Amino acid sequence: MSDVKPVARLFAGLLVIFSLCLSAPLAVSLWQQDGLWLDYAGSLLGGCAIGGVVFYKLRRHRQELQPRHGVLLVTCVWLLLPLFASVPIWLALRQVGQDPGFAGAFFEGVSGLTTSGATVLSSLQSLPLSLNLWRTFMQWLGGMGILILAVAILPMLGVGGSQVFKAEVAGPIKDTKLTPRITHTAKGLWSVYLGLSLACFVAFWAGGMDAADALMHMFTTVSLGGLSPHDTSFGYFDSPLLEAIAVGFMLIASCNFALYFVAVRKRSLRGAWRNAELRATLLALVGSGLLVSLFLWSKNTYAFADALRFGMFNTISLATTTGYATTDYLSWPAFAPLLMLLLSGVASSAGSTGGGVKMLRVLILVQQAARELTRLVHPTVLNPVRLNQNIVESKVIFSVLAFMMFYITAIVLLGLVLVFTDLDLVTAFSAVIASINCTGPGLGLVGPSSTYAVMNSFQLTVCSFAMLLGRLEILSMMVLLMPSFWRR
Repeated sequence: MSDVKPVARLFAGLLVIFSLCLSAPLAVSLWQQDGLWLDYAGSLLGGCAIGGVVFYKLRRHRQELQPRHGVLLVTCVWLLLPLFASVPIWLALRQVGQDPGFAGAFFEGVSGLTTSGATVLSSLQSLPLSLNLWRTFMQWLGGMGILILAVAILPMLGVGGSQVFKAEVAGPIKDTKLTPRITHTAKGLWSVYLGLSLACFVAFWAGGMDAADALMHMFTTVSLGGLSPHDTSFGYFDSPLLEAIAVGFMLIASCNFALYFVAVRKRSLRGAWRNAELRATLLALVGSGLLVSLFLWSKNTYAFADALRFGMFNTISLATTTGYATTDYLSWPAFAPLLMLLLSGVASSAGSTGGGVKMLRVLILVQQAARELTRLVHPTVLNPVRLNQNIVESKVIFSVLAFMMFYITAIVLLGLVLVFTDLDLVTAFSAVIASINCTGPGLGLVGPSSTYAVMNSFQLTVCSFAMLLGRLEILSMMVLLMPSFWRR
C-alpha cells in the first residue's frame, strides 16, 4: 500500500485530540501544586505541535478510507498513542522517585489505554493526584475506544468513518448498523457510555467515596480497566455497599453497549434481554461467582456471608477483565483463582468494554462444534448455526475459527518466550493470558497482591505486546504481516 497519507493525516488529527486530554491532569497539577505541570504541559504542546504540523502538511489528502486504511489506522493508534501517553508518566515518575525505565512507563501507558489494569508501580496512594488521574482517565478513554470517539467526529476531519468503525469494533458485530449513518452510531454508543459513567460516579460518591476516588474508580469500572489509586485496590474501602455497586456496574459494562443504545431508543429492555449473548454473559458471570463462593464456603475458607461477598466480587471482577481485588485470592484453593483467570477470556460480550475472546465467539464455537457432531451421524442434515434466530454466515464462522487459532498460538508462543527468560511457568503463562485478555493481575508473581515490577524490561515489552495484540483483536495486527496488504 503506497498511499498512507490519508491515514497519517487522520492519525495526526487524533494525536491533537488525544494530546488535549492532558488538560485534565495539567489542571489538577496546577490546582494541587505538585510540581508536575511542566511535564503535562510539555507533552500536551509537543503532541499538538507534531499532530498539527503533520495534519496541515497533509490537509489536501481528504478521501474516504478503504478497508486496509481502517486497519492500518487502528493499528497505528493502538501502537503509537500508548507511546505518547507514556511520556508524561515517565517524566512524572522520575520526579516522584519511582523510575521504572521507559519500558515500564510504556507498559503503564499500554495497560491504561488497553484497559488492562496491570501496573509496575507501588505506593500508589502516595503518587500525586494528577498522575493517578491520568492513569485512570486513560482507561476511560480506551474503554469505549478512542477510535469510536473519532468516528463520531470524523466529519470534522473530512473523512468517512465506516472503515475505522469496522476495524475497531470487536469481531462478528462489526457489520451491524444501528443507525443509517455510522457517525450517529458512534455518537449513540458514546452517549450510553457517558450516561453509564455519570451514574457510576454518583453511585460511588453516594456510597461513601470522596469525589476524587469516585471519579477515578468510575473511570476504571465502566471501562472494565481496574486500575486503582490504592495499593490494596478496591479492598482499600472495605465496604460491602461499594463492592455491590461496583459489581452492578461491572455486569452492565460487560454486556453489549449496542443493546443499551437500542433499548434507549425503543424505551424498552425487553429486546435486550432476548439477546442470547447478553443472557449467556450474565449467566456465566453470576453463575461462576456463585460457584466460587460455594466452593470457598465448602472448603471452610470463609463463613457463608464472607464467601459470598469475596467470591462474587473477585470472580466477577476478574471474569469481566476488570481486575479489581479485595483480597489476595491466590491464598484460596487453586481451583478458584485458576477458574477466575480462565473466565476472563470468555465472559464479556462483543461490543462491551471487556477484553478476551468475547461470549459471542464462544456461542458460535459451541454451536459449530455441536453442528459437526450432528453431521457425523446425519451427514446430509441442514443444521445452520443460529444466534438470536438469525443464521450465522459461513464467513463469520471461519473468522471466529481463525481468531481462535491465532489467540491460542499467541498465548503459547508468548508464554514460551517468557519461560525462556527464566520466569516460572505459572507466572509466565498467567501473565500472557492476563495481558492478552486485558485483565491485569495474573497468578504466581503477578497476582493481586503484587505488581509486574518483578519483570525486567524485555518481559514487560512482551506483556505490552500481548496487551496490544488482545486490544487489536489479534487479526487486525496479523493482517499487517501479509505482503498482499501492502500491495495497492
